[in-house]
Amino acid sequence: MQTLPPAPIPTVILSFDFDGTLHHPATDPPVPRELFVLIRQLRADREALWGINTGRSLEHLQEAFSESSFPFLPDWVVAREREIYFPDSHGRWLPHAPWNQRCEKEVHGLFKRARKLLDHIRHEIEEHTGAQWMEWHGEPAGVISRTEEEMEWIVQRVTSLAADEPHLSWQRNSIYLRFGHRDFHKGSSLSEIARLHRLPAARCFAMGDSHNDLEMLDPAHAGMCACPANSVSDVHEKITATGGLVTCGVHGAGAIEALQHFFQQSH
Repeated sequence: MQTLPPAPIPTVILSFDFDGTLHHPATDPPVPRELFVLIRQLRADREALWGINTGRSLEHLQEAFSESSFPFLPDWVVAREREIYFPDSHGRWLPHAPWNQRCEKEVHGLFKRARKLLDHIRHEIEEHTGAQWMEWHGEPAGVISRTEEEMEWIVQRVTSLAADEPHLSWQRNSIYLRFGHRDFHKGSSLSEIARLHRLPAARCFAMGDSHNDLEMLDPAHAGMCACPANSVSDVHEKITATGGLVTCGVHGAGAIEALQHFFQQSH
């Protein structure tokens, strides 16, 4: 699988969250085919670049491309909400080394400095909730709660405990939480991609549905923002407050609606 023919002079960047925004496992196909027709048209008409900006690992995302029968690859992906990859001519994903190396260095340096704080947070979570603390290669700290209500309590408690460590941040998606560095998230990763193509935030479109999309849906990183109707309330509020579009459609149908709204109104 390869990308669309290259865009000689890109004029716009499209950034989509995957799960809950483009992809819904209960539909067939999980990502609507009409979306790819529209992206192909925007490549021809506007030399648009498009990418997936997700909390999934790169390996998990590649499996999803195959399972969802993508007809062509994105021009870029952000994996684990912070790692940037670009496909080569054979469809193999290559890391954006300067960014990814700096990200890894900063994240692991932070976790080393904040070890005592993270241990304290873990103790609080395990003492007061039934959530599971996760540590695995490449992800030194994360939490899986039993319910969204339990995760709400965890986020409030972590916010209080981490008040004196300004570089520590976390990304939440439903019952999952991943700790990280405040400078590396979906939004800053999108801005790095825009920088590489010499495009301002005003020429970036972003769409997401959950808490870990909030930075990406900020005007500092994307001048055109949308969320599908199935988004969580905090995302609805963010999009409404900043003049973005809350679509009537859910999941992939909402993504098609948003692209038509922002790029085909004059057609």
